[in-house]
Amino acid sequence: MRLDAGKLFRLEVAKEVPPNGYYVTDGAQEILLHYSEIVGEIQIGDYVEVFLFYDTEDRLAATMRKPLILLGEVALLEVVDIHPRFGAFLEMGLGRNLLLPFKEQPELKELRPQVGDKVFVILNHDRQGRLIAKVAGEPELKPLCFDAPAMWKNKQVLARVYKPLQMGTFVVCEGGIVGFGFIGMIHDADRTRLLRLGEEVEVRVTFVREDGNVNCSMRAPKQVGRDEDAERLLAILRDRPNGSMPYSDETPADVISQRFQISKSAFKRALGKLMKEGLVYQEGSWTHLKQDKEKLEQS
Repeated sequence: MRLDAGKLFRLEVAKEVPPNGYYVTDGAQEILLHYSEIVGEIQIGDYVEVFLFYDTEDRLAATMRKPLILLGEVALLEVVDIHPRFGAFLEMGLGRNLLLPFKEQPELKELRPQVGDKVFVILNHDRQGRLIAKVAGEPELKPLCFDAPAMWKNKQVLARVYKPLQMGTFVVCEGGIVGFGFIGMIHDADRTRLLRLGEEVEVRVTFVREDGNVNCSMRAPKQVGRDEDAERLLAILRDRPNGSMPYSDETPADVISQRFQISKSAFKRALGKLMKEGLVYQEGSWTHLKQDKEKLEQS
């Protein structure tokens, strides 16, 4: 039996060494179980279940505390601290934290987790055998998730980011008490902003795929979204000089997306609603409040 960090072992209490603690053994190797790592009472000759880790001096040590994750397992762990050189530290239930190195995190700083976020990780070893966290991907998460039922289309759910990319964001959507939930993707056109690793966001299921994964959106349904976008455009026009803005149906989609964080089709739907209601009009590449036009004509 090889005594590896990150695993649980049932070992015999071999001897006490004050003021440090007890040594536990598998018959071939002795490992320190410090007094501070003991839960309950023990005595020489007892068999105790311990979790092995490396202490601050890189020595294999034991604890009777129960970790939130074991070697090779996937768990959702909370970010409790950020070190500017090493990475994020995660709570693992032992009174000491688990490092998620920067090399495991997105290169773009805005996509990295913050304190309070929760990240799906796998417990692994570094080259020296010490415990570190690695970000879990779909190959590790999919077996723990369930296939979303078709009836969940348009359902609002909470989702946790496990892979943030510029072109889209991959998430695990909450599924109640069943497994980890189900896998989803938010395309960049369906995001209202970039999302960071470990961030939780409310989304709407827009499509349930044959593989049980789903497409999601941070945007409201078209009817609701059109009304909200129209109100926002109207407010922008009312704040502009002379009630005018240099954007219209002729404006390129990338400019619309950068300026208003909505797609060009959503922009056109909102403008169409405002024009149908007689609130705005367009001239060339400009959009104007209709009431301002009437005031100018009267003057």
